[in-house]
Amino acid sequence: MNTPVKTADRPGVVKLNTVTKYKKIRSALTISAFVAPAIIIYAVYVLFPIMSTLMYSFYEWDGMGVGVFVGLQNYIDLFKDAVFWRALTNNTWVVLTSVFAQIPLGLIMALMLFAPIKGIKFFSSVYFFPFLMSTVAIGLLWVLMFDPLNGVINSIINVFGFENVSWLSETNTALFAVLLVIVWQFSPFYMILFKAAIVGIPGELYEAAEIDGASSFQKFFNITLPLLMPTIVSSSILAIVGSLKAFDIFYIMTGGGPNHGTELLGTYMFKQAFINFNMGYASAIAFIMFFLALFVTIIIQVMDHFRKKKGAYGI
Repeated sequence: MNTPVKTADRPGVVKLNTVTKYKKIRSALTISAFVAPAIIIYAVYVLFPIMSTLMYSFYEWDGMGVGVFVGLQNYIDLFKDAVFWRALTNNTWVVLTSVFAQIPLGLIMALMLFAPIKGIKFFSSVYFFPFLMSTVAIGLLWVLMFDPLNGVINSIINVFGFENVSWLSETNTALFAVLLVIVWQFSPFYMILFKAAIVGIPGELYEAAEIDGASSFQKFFNITLPLLMPTIVSSSILAIVGSLKAFDIFYIMTGGGPNHGTELLGTYMFKQAFINFNMGYASAIAFIMFFLALFVTIIIQVMDHFRKKKGAYGI
């Protein structure tokens, strides 16, 4: 009967195991050394501000003195605040505009870049130009264009017999005017994303479809669109999160007016923090913004996961 040899009685095996463990430890330390700076930066500039915002939201604080702990009172007051709900409604309109106007327009612009049109490279540069401009410059430019007396927009509608409109001074038109500017500014960004994705689609698929007699619409809906779904999902997340954080263009063009007609969560938070010096209340608004962005992102990611699991599109 053979007697099993114990590991302790085999010095070569023990030495090999020790060397393997040492290599694993050294590999783990090496990986940690490379990852640690990124984790530290992320913790300092992302996680710490989020936790600090949550903590400040439980205080009544002017940003300078000692804060007074008030628990959930800031959130209770916030949910009773009519301006907050108006701002949240306006943010919802920005989200819907970004998802259902910017992304489709960006896709259309990207498809046009692959059309057999003379001088298409020139159009590619022209399309992307609005995204390269400073937001401040864009805001001031469109404020002048929307001028009720000498603006280009009113000059155009006057040609068709319409009277001058105070685009940025009337509650009924101010939000629409700024949303138009947002679509004009950010659609080129999604155009670039879709253009890069379309370039990555194998040409053999279109060639096979042509052999089968597929029309342009059939090729788009059966090849292009399904293969663009990952990009559409990513674009939707960027659009929604960016819309919930929107601030600069609205503050430059209208300052949240008239009568809170273009107030957003971002502009309302800014006013509470740096005009009213109500830092605790502003922190509550900021944390609500973070929570909404996180919640929507998780929902989209979960839906995308189930789409992939069901094989809704190939990636």
